Amino acid sequence: MSSWFPMLTVLSMFYYICLRRRARLASRGEMINSRRAIESNSRALPMSIEVVQYAKEVLDFSSHYGSENSMSYTMWNLAGPPNVYPSSGDFTQTAVFRTYGNWWHQSSSSSAFKRTSPSFFSLDYVELAFEEPVYPTAIHILETYHPGSVVKILACSANPYSQTPPAEVRWETIWSAEPSRAHSPQARQFTPCIKEIDFPTNLLRLETNSSLLDYYSELDAVELHGVKEKPMLSLKIATIDMSDLDEDEYDDEDGCGIDCLTNQFSSSSLRDWTSNGYFDKLPYELIQLIISHLALPDLCRLAQTCKLLYQHCCDPLQYTYLSLQPYWATLTDASLEYLLPRCTLVQWLNLSWTGNRGFITTSGFSRLLKVCGSELVCLKLACGHFLNEACLEVIVEMCPTLQELNLSSCDKLPPPAFSHISKLCGLKRLVLYRTKIECGHMEPAQMNPTGLPEKPSWYLETANSSA
Repeated sequence: MSSWFPMLTVLSMFYYICLRRRARLASRGEMINSRRAIESNSRALPMSIEVVQYAKEVLDFSSHYGSENSMSYTMWNLAGPPNVYPSSGDFTQTAVFRTYGNWWHQSSSSSAFKRTSPSFFSLDYVELAFEEPVYPTAIHILETYHPGSVVKILACSANPYSQTPPAEVRWETIWSAEPSRAHSPQARQFTPCIKEIDFPTNLLRLETNSSLLDYYSELDAVELHGVKEKPMLSLKIATIDMSDLDEDEYDDEDGCGIDCLTNQFSSSSLRDWTSNGYFDKLPYELIQLIISHLALPDLCRLAQTCKLLYQHCCDPLQYTYLSLQPYWATLTDASLEYLLPRCTLVQWLNLSWTGNRGFITTSGFSRLLKVCGSELVCLKLACGHFLNEACLEVIVEMCPTLQELNLSSCDKLPPPAFSHISKLCGLKRLVLYRTKIECGHMEPAQMNPTGLPEKPSWYLETANSSA
């Protein structure tokens, strides 16, 4: 009996190996058959009819070269079919942004913010509404002169023509790239490879950067291609990797690895790991200098690693320069509330493009300025459509040391609201581009000893900076 035992053992092992191989072959065949079925079904399913449409309306934009009371070189020329394309050259019927090249940022009046997100290149934007919401399949941007300024395209989940406001507004980046310049200044049709999204949209946002261009970039029209129904199956089916079905995938080869992990998690090792390593020996100022190179999201993530780095990442000295413009799509009152304990020493604050569509309220903005307003020297609120007269009153009350205020493209502020700015006697630079300002509302109320109205130091500079 004992002589048969080894043979029975060998036969049992051989039988077990055969069963495993058969099971693997069956599972592999099932996966291949299922893949073939998916491909055949995808070919059998009818494709949705593609809808092609031009922009119906221009909803918002940061700047344009033309005048508000004209159609020459204005963003409103982007609505409808092309006016000029495929012709090349300088035409007044196109949309042209306000700046190009680097000279605007090299001027003495420019103010650069530290710790700006390295992936944020946008300097201007325009939002376009289309007639029908679709799942985008292609976007054609018709550029007629010095193309190459578009650096990002975003799609919005909100329908601007819906009677009921959505519970949530979501912006999705469907294409982005670094600033570049085309090889030729001639007209072209720019068709980037866009990302698929899981919601229909009829609101697109183009963001541009013309810093590398030799002249103004001119856009003629934007053509949106899409389908009304969400595709059930994607034709881009991932190829099955047969290496995933290797015979050794079930073999246990981690015995040594488990032993190593057990040794690493011994009590002595844990005592070493619970310390902060060499960071405990570094001077406080050196750690502050190291983390000062991180962007704001990375700084918030680093604060969640340990108590020591949390203390450094929450130090108000890390937030003396705070630019929230790159995060306009997700910045809300809750975001500002989270940053409040860290903003007590903010001197330069950039809230441009933020707060639109109800993301930031007057109360949320007021709570922020009550914390950081006393130290503010520069405040940028370009395209801040949440601003109202109450917000300007809060700025005057909470920011006594303010020297620079940017209200460009805040075109929803009523003219009487600007009368509050005259109380900011320390202002040195005031930007009122594309605002409904009237000269009578900017006259200072105070009088000098001669009996004539006293003009603050920014009075003569306002016209130049808002041109």
